[in-house]
Amino acid sequence: MSEPDMNKPTHDEQHFMASDLIRDIVIGMSDGLTVPFALAAGLSGSISNASLVVVAGVAEIAAGSIAMGLGGYLAARTDEEHYASELDRERREIVELPEREREEVADILREWNLPESAINEAVAAMTKDPEKWADFMMKYELGLEKPEPKRALTSSATIGGSYILGGLIPLFPYMVIPNANSALFISVIMTLIALFIFGFVKGTFTGSKPFKSAIQTTLVGGLAAGIAFLIARLIS
Repeated sequence: MSEPDMNKPTHDEQHFMASDLIRDIVIGMSDGLTVPFALAAGLSGSISNASLVVVAGVAEIAAGSIAMGLGGYLAARTDEEHYASELDRERREIVELPEREREEVADILREWNLPESAINEAVAAMTKDPEKWADFMMKYELGLEKPEPKRALTSSATIGGSYILGGLIPLFPYMVIPNANSALFISVIMTLIALFIFGFVKGTFTGSKPFKSAIQTTLVGGLAAGIAFLIARLIS
């Protein structure tokens, strides 16, 4: 048996496996940074007392985080129920229509440009195990991945917590500066800085260019916050 070549470079594959978590954080933080900022900024035009802005902002953050968390929970539960329903259907079709399902497996493998002999062997081997057969059809025919256990609760907590964290950033200046107009200027700066940092971190974790992600997040988030601010000012 030959000795392993210690000088041979190793290939270390690095794949990002927490896309759902990042998506939930993005949803929560994005809304948390923009909506409470717009509310506080809009109130600053008609209320000089920063403490009143804080009370309104905290109430909005509480309501917003609950609503966002509930939305994340319901969305994740819907995904779980849809996957379970489609899996049951695939299992029934494997029992009731095995020949048609075998041909569907073969059609999928043909799209990968495999030789017909290899396709026949693969179909024969795969269809011996009904559970693996059903899993294959779920992934490659329907494009559905099995949801993670407790995904609904995790998504709800992540989105809600991210919303609270994001909302406290633009609201913080109002907690330490008595004058609402003065606090607004600091709130704008803090919100833009937070958007830039958030975008940079998001880009780092998702594999995109961090600075590009930071600039895009700042521009998009700043534009959304600005539009929301103008609407709040018009209403107030």
